[in-house]
Amino acid sequence: MNFTNLMKVAVTAILSNKSRTLLSTLGIIIGVAAVIAMMAIGEGSKKSIRTELSKMGTNLITIRPGADMRGGVRLDASAMQTLKPSDYEAILSRASLVKLVSPEVTASGQVIHGSKNTQSTIYGEMPEFLDIRLWEIKDGDSFTEDDVKRSAKVCLVGTTVVEELFGDKNYNAVGQYIRFRNIPFQIIGVLRSKGANSWGMDQDNLVVAPYTTVMKRIAAQTYLNSITASAISEEQSEAAISQITSILRETHKLGEGTPDNFTIHSQQEMMSTMDTTLTTVQTVLVVAAAFSLLVAGIGIMNIMLVSVTERTREIGLRMSVGARGRDISRQFLLESVMISLCGGFIGVLLGYGMSWAAQHMGFPAVVPLWSVVVSFGVCAFIGLVFGYIPARKAARLDPIEAIRYE
Repeated sequence: MNFTNLMKVAVTAILSNKSRTLLSTLGIIIGVAAVIAMMAIGEGSKKSIRTELSKMGTNLITIRPGADMRGGVRLDASAMQTLKPSDYEAILSRASLVKLVSPEVTASGQVIHGSKNTQSTIYGEMPEFLDIRLWEIKDGDSFTEDDVKRSAKVCLVGTTVVEELFGDKNYNAVGQYIRFRNIPFQIIGVLRSKGANSWGMDQDNLVVAPYTTVMKRIAAQTYLNSITASAISEEQSEAAISQITSILRETHKLGEGTPDNFTIHSQQEMMSTMDTTLTTVQTVLVVAAAFSLLVAGIGIMNIMLVSVTERTREIGLRMSVGARGRDISRQFLLESVMISLCGGFIGVLLGYGMSWAAQHMGFPAVVPLWSVVVSFGVCAFIGLVFGYIPARKAARLDPIEAIRYE
């Protein structure tokens, strides 16, 4: 029996029991749709986080005081004061693999203008901070190194601060005065909006001022909260970290065997960690969804066994007129694979629909093409594996006994 005839017989057999065929494919449909949706949300989440992190600079390096925390152990106050302005100057002058560097001092509090106020965070920085963190100025201009030397009371503000204090995020607030912890600052620039990041944090709710101003007038401290730097290229990030580590160990006079009293992280390291975490979660979800495919395969096998029993006389007649055992086996295997692939096709469509719905509900979802190809491959495999036993049973029927079967 040629393939065309096998196809005709298989289609006729499948369509003759539409309800049973639909029920047998239901597990495949649900399993494939769940796998596609889980893969789409996982890939979309990874892409969204990569995009958000890249907005901060792909070659970003962050240096924080204190050793890396392990097991949630809280560091004492002195351990959090190990970064000094001299460390920033040493990195600036000696780190050849670092393109830009900025010390950072932060403080939280109320920003006030007239009768309006809002809670925000002020970041004390160097002008290079804007290039390191890929910030753009919408209105006005940035402060200068001369402002840093003079500890000038000037600042840049995000659009959320503008909206809260002036009623309109598009308001040109350049030249206006605000107070932070009762210290007056003149707004000389408004930052272009970045919106919320993947963790829901509003990136536009900030004030940026010369680090010397924040250190002396706001925080009243002699140490830095952190240092941000930008490697000369993304590929050189790890080498730049090694270079910075050597410089800081020397400036901190740490002997051989003494652990670092600072922590350095790169943006690439953060991306890799997030990717690994999301991939693990995604794998667990996909494996859980894939179990329904196993159950669906067992269901297809049961249906095909019932079909073999119901069509025993038909099988006997075909064998009596010349059909070979392998022809019968191919027919039932083809029916099993077709049922599985039909379920897979509907499942892919449903998975796309679920991904589209997830996008409109605010979840990032991107359906990778390879997941669709793999889904069809798995469906074909399930059809072959779970159709084998019914096909083998049909092929081994005795023609005489099969014709006599009632």
